[in-house]
Amino acid sequence: GINAEYGEFQHLHGQTFTDWNKIRDEITKETDRIVGTNKGISPVAINLRIYSPNVLNLTLVDLPGITRIPVGDQPSDIETQIRNMIMTYISKPNAIILAVSAANTDISTSDALQMARAVDPDGERTIGVITKIDLMDKGTNAYDVLTNQVVPLKLGYIGVINR
Repeated sequence: GINAEYGEFQHLHGQTFTDWNKIRDEITKETDRIVGTNKGISPVAINLRIYSPNVLNLTLVDLPGITRIPVGDQPSDIETQIRNMIMTYISKPNAIILAVSAANTDISTSDALQMARAVDPDGERTIGVITKIDLMDKGTNAYDVLTNQVVPLKLGYIGVINR
């Protein structure tokens, strides 16, 4: 019906998923098919379209984090490949950048914010996402970062705790 929520993968023409756990499983399965199970990466996108009366019409691109030292089946130039892949997407002027950084690291040395600043110097289309707030050292907090006082962004920051 009109209120139905479901997903469709481009690589599975016409197959509809209504169970979000099965969508997650399919993403894992397709990732393993494309890049293998030993930490590989690929510029090939997994296209999932979500249909719902409760979500905005937008495209989300989940990019890999920066890897400095190759592991598993990763090539020796893994860092360069990932940086180039990220820049391809975030250089687009209509892209909103979610610059993800861990709260238990120094925000001023964030790779994500450094790359975002290269293509969005005024921070007009970058949102800072601060993870691992629950893992910060006792007696420290993310208040200054979350209140936009350290590395200011026009769209600000959001704190996330994954459990």
